[in-house]
Amino acid sequence: MDSLRLCSRSACRQAAVATLTYVYADSTAVLGPLATYAEPHCYDLCSSHAARLTVPLGWEVVRLNLS
Repeated sequence: MDSLRLCSRSACRQAAVATLTYVYADSTAVLGPLATYAEPHCYDLCSSHAARLTVPLGWEVVRLNLS
């Protein structure tokens, strides 16, 4: 049975809907649909935190289709 994955943000208990991955070499954050499996170097985010995602100055955000 699949268990519900929660948002990685501290104190957030909402269901995760997206996965965030950082590509440090390219100064890029990639936000896409929830990954099939939880990965140790990725962050699962709820819809609220995914929508409000910000990155450091000079970084690029790639938002893949979340539908």
